[in-house]
Amino acid sequence: MKMLESGLFATYGLELEYMLVHAETLEVMAIADEVLRHDCGAYCNSVEKNGMAWSNELALHVIEIKNDRPVAALGELLAPMERQVVDIRKIAAALNATLLPTAMHPWMDPHTETKLWPHGNKQIYNTYNRIFDCRGHGWSNVQSTHLNLGFAGDEQFGRLHAAIRLLLPILPALAASSPIADGKFTGLADTRLDYYRANQRRVPILTGKVIPEQVFTESDYQQQIFARIDAAIAPFDPEQILEPIWLNSRGAIARFDRGAIEIRVLDIQECPLADIAIALLISEVLRMLVDERWLAFDRQQGLAVAPLAEIFGATVADGREAVIADQAYLQALGMPETRATAQEIWLHLAAGCEKALNGYEPRLKAAINDLLRHGNLAQRIVRAVGGDPDRGKLREVYGQLAACLAEGRLFLP
Repeated sequence: MKMLESGLFATYGLELEYMLVHAETLEVMAIADEVLRHDCGAYCNSVEKNGMAWSNELALHVIEIKNDRPVAALGELLAPMERQVVDIRKIAAALNATLLPTAMHPWMDPHTETKLWPHGNKQIYNTYNRIFDCRGHGWSNVQSTHLNLGFAGDEQFGRLHAAIRLLLPILPALAASSPIADGKFTGLADTRLDYYRANQRRVPILTGKVIPEQVFTESDYQQQIFARIDAAIAPFDPEQILEPIWLNSRGAIARFDRGAIEIRVLDIQECPLADIAIALLISEVLRMLVDERWLAFDRQQGLAVAPLAEIFGATVADGREAVIADQAYLQALGMPETRATAQEIWLHLAAGCEKALNGYEPRLKAAINDLLRHGNLAQRIVRAVGGDPDRGKLREVYGQLAACLAEGRLFLP
């Protein structure tokens, strides 16, 4: 996805990952290669679709949809993304499969059911597997949305990176969709991110604290992040198969090769409408932060990793109910209160960019309002399942989520 020389908020990219599951039982089906082969005519890593693309992921039961060329407005992606879902579901149906949303399969056993991508760039995946053992939830049962925001040059990179670092801690409150794993409630709003924080603990510099370091130029990024990753992975990768740009697993990663910062902490939602609505809200809030609406750029740069990571941990656990009492953080977002829930912060931020949001098409604006009113998808799943989940109830609720994806509507039980 090339986004070079795009300028701030001039181009966007979105990547959506979905599970392939049995159409009736919802058990995972490791058939992404067969779906891609349907259009390629042979096993391939990706398929281009008129400005869109489908591609493989590490796990063979996961397929990704993305725009192959940057777009000038996120709303432009709604219809094309929904068409890709329809097309993949048609191919999957011939294999007795369908697409399932949410960031984690609710009962998959990754230790026995994981199958890694066996074609093309499999050497990369095999190396990851040798170093980290990719059979755990944090590797093979994680589906996310990646939002790419374009920039051009160091000045724009620094301002965008500073704003993203400030907003990252509360993104799970908005986008969590993984409250269940191994067939039971985990007690966390965003179980995917909890696994994500620890899945590379053998080489901890790869993920860091998820919140990126205070780095605001390309040269500093190369020295403080990429060079350290390169040195840390060297003993585990003597053949030098893995590159720092791939290994960097912070919650937002700099892609200087494509002129973009990629936000990676967003759980996949129930349908592209929800993902794009969330991406729009995030983009508008980031625009306000870059414009120094509440905090000057130099002060944004001064925000340390540790307190931001602490807030991030709270929203991973408690979602929008997380209580934030860091006054410096609240003031950075324009809130005079001494404590506030993540939900209260998001309502405040959404109100601040209401004029911009009103300019979007009614369907997207309504989706943003519904998401703010009814809570993140994790909360809605918990309410729908109710009590201690059994397999039958999980199959019923996640079947409804699959229907939401097929029909392009929000899950509002």
